[in-house]
Amino acid sequence: MILDNFRDNNLINLVDREGMRQQDTLSLVASESLAPKFIQQLAGGILTNRTFEGYPGKRYYAGGEFFDQIETLAIDRAKDLFGAEHANVQPHCGANTNLAVYHGVLKPGDTILAMDLSAGGHLSHGHPMNISSSIYKVIHYGVSEANATIDYDIVRDLAKAYSPRLIIGGTSSYPRLVDWEKLRGVAHESGSLLLADVAHTAGLIAAGVVPSPVPYSDFVTFSCYKTLPGPRGGCILCRGDFASIIDKAVFPGIQGSLNAPLIAAKAACFELAKTQIFKDLAGQIIRNSKVLAATLQNKGFKIVTGGTDTHRILVDLSEINISGKDAEKLLEKSGVNVNRNVIPFEKKPPWIASGIRLGTTVVTLRGFKEENMEEIGDIIAAIIKGGREQGKQEGLKNKVRDLCKAFPI
Repeated sequence: MILDNFRDNNLINLVDREGMRQQDTLSLVASESLAPKFIQQLAGGILTNRTFEGYPGKRYYAGGEFFDQIETLAIDRAKDLFGAEHANVQPHCGANTNLAVYHGVLKPGDTILAMDLSAGGHLSHGHPMNISSSIYKVIHYGVSEANATIDYDIVRDLAKAYSPRLIIGGTSSYPRLVDWEKLRGVAHESGSLLLADVAHTAGLIAAGVVPSPVPYSDFVTFSCYKTLPGPRGGCILCRGDFASIIDKAVFPGIQGSLNAPLIAAKAACFELAKTQIFKDLAGQIIRNSKVLAATLQNKGFKIVTGGTDTHRILVDLSEINISGKDAEKLLEKSGVNVNRNVIPFEKKPPWIASGIRLGTTVVTLRGFKEENMEEIGDIIAAIIKGGREQGKQEGLKNKVRDLCKAFPI
């Protein structure tokens, strides 16, 4: 091809350096995963050349014979993996999956009941800075002051008081499981639709190591790159009677051209998630998370809710006299990536925050086991509590580098 001799050496150098950074860094970012090389190749492959709008058999562009089969494969695999009646694999990101559901079943001004961001919810669940809050009336529920877990009686009381058209379950930093059966009961009593946003736990659900919301929910939304080993992008599952509504809400409702290579990569991701090796890894993700949480707790750190049921750990640093922002930066200097995060009943602004959120997906996919998580917990504790000293910081950085070399990506 005429343009094949083009190279951008500066950009290639930056990408290569990022690859080296990933190799030498312990990523404990809860919203990150690792896509295997085959999925990476699909995500940037020949399908990048194609433009499509519409759905299989109903395209607005010619030449879709083979891509129709690829998208149909992705749809069928998503339905089979999660036991869903319908799937839409076109959303470009997780936030778009939620926006599509809103656009499909709500009218401007309708009421949504969702978890507050500071309690563990997500921006797209009606945060004041998100577009959802400017279109819909959003009522937020939080967590109990006693144990930082969801109080379903309070959720039920709010649902009775406000009669929301849509109730959202699912969380971004809440480390415990959501009781989908209880939320279904609340939604039934208030005549509400139920949306389960499982962007973070979709891989754990697919592997069968945590309960599925599909039997209880009208809609299930997720992204493919947190506990699933897939590409960037999202997916919507729904009951069959909402299929047409959801498809129209995605296209032409909130999106135009689909991202063809990512849909192929999603199809591969769903097939991979059915394998025994992935199911085993999903169980290991949770075991690693529990060990890391317990190790940090034994080192004197306060773990929100006292532990975890998932890949996520939320650490409250308010009693250690360091902000989430400062802890994040300190850890980064030693080669450990986390993210600052607000905690329930937060007193600091989100940019500063009082906590950090950890996740064990990436390190588990690199091959780390329980004994390695104890070592990581010791390193994190040493960095935060004493890593400001230059000599200690270098020693801890070397320990991190040695661990990374032992478990390459």
